[in-house]
Amino acid sequence: MSDRTPGAGDGAADDPPSVSAAVAAGAALFNEGHTLAAHEPWEAAWLPLDEGDDERLLHGLIAAAAATHHASERNWSGATGCAANAVRYLDGLDAEAARGDDGGTRGVDVATVREWCRRLATDPETVERSEPPPIRVGDAAPGFADLDLAAALLAAPALAEAVDHGDEATFEAAAALAREERGTGRTRFAELLFAFLREPDARPQVAARLGDHVELAERKRRDVGNLF
Repeated sequence: MSDRTPGAGDGAADDPPSVSAAVAAGAALFNEGHTLAAHEPWEAAWLPLDEGDDERLLHGLIAAAAATHHASERNWSGATGCAANAVRYLDGLDAEAARGDDGGTRGVDVATVREWCRRLATDPETVERSEPPPIRVGDAAPGFADLDLAAALLAAPALAEAVDHGDEATFEAAAALAREERGTGRTRFAELLFAFLREPDARPQVAARLGDHVELAERKRRDVGNLF
């Protein structure tokens, strides 16, 4: 299955996110230990979809993240229910990839995710004995340092909410401004969002700078709007 329109997730703020970018962003959040936050980019790409492989894949990943989070919080019933749902949604997708159609999985190692969820569905306390396996996409288990711009712009607002540094709405505005900067030679917002993802110790300072730049950009727009 092909992605949505070219550039989806990279252009206007109203565009639905690219499924491939959302998969990478959520995988990086999950692999960096922000299990619950991983569902946000996946859900943003999932909601507009009709039934099909992409819808099943994202629905399964969302349920897998929820199951892992519930298990880590010792919510055993929530973990088992979400894990069973993840298995159901992900079942069969890797068979399509084995036939050479990796559109069914977007390169995700679905078998490992599904096996982890099977374990949680029968014994959610397994999370206290072993770490969840990383989500692999292609040949790698992506982290924040591996994300391209489209994926980083989806991951940063979710991370901001997860670590309580800055306001998620401010980060979403910064991501929209970073998209507008593409092709203009200005990379201020993109560089700050990448720094927020990749430099944990600097996150409070980066978040503050982002907030200042967003406020300035919005004030300039208001001033221009008042001229007409």
